[in-house]
Amino acid sequence: MYSNELEEAFSNFLDRHEYDEAEAALFSVVRLAFVAGWRAAGGTPPQAERIYELLPPPSQKEERP
Repeated sequence: MYSNELEEAFSNFLDRHEYDEAEAALFSVVRLAFVAGWRAAGGTPPQAERIYELLPPPSQKEERP
């Protein structure tokens, strides 16, 4: 177990924007390495997918129970 002081310092570190920037850079490097390996193995790179899709509002003609 770590001390409360260390846990608080680590939590403060994670809350900084520098950590977010470093994490984003690391994620980009890992993703690029994965895509390079995927292509080297003969695969096609993963395609971006939609996270969500907006649906049109229900028409006024539809009756609701």
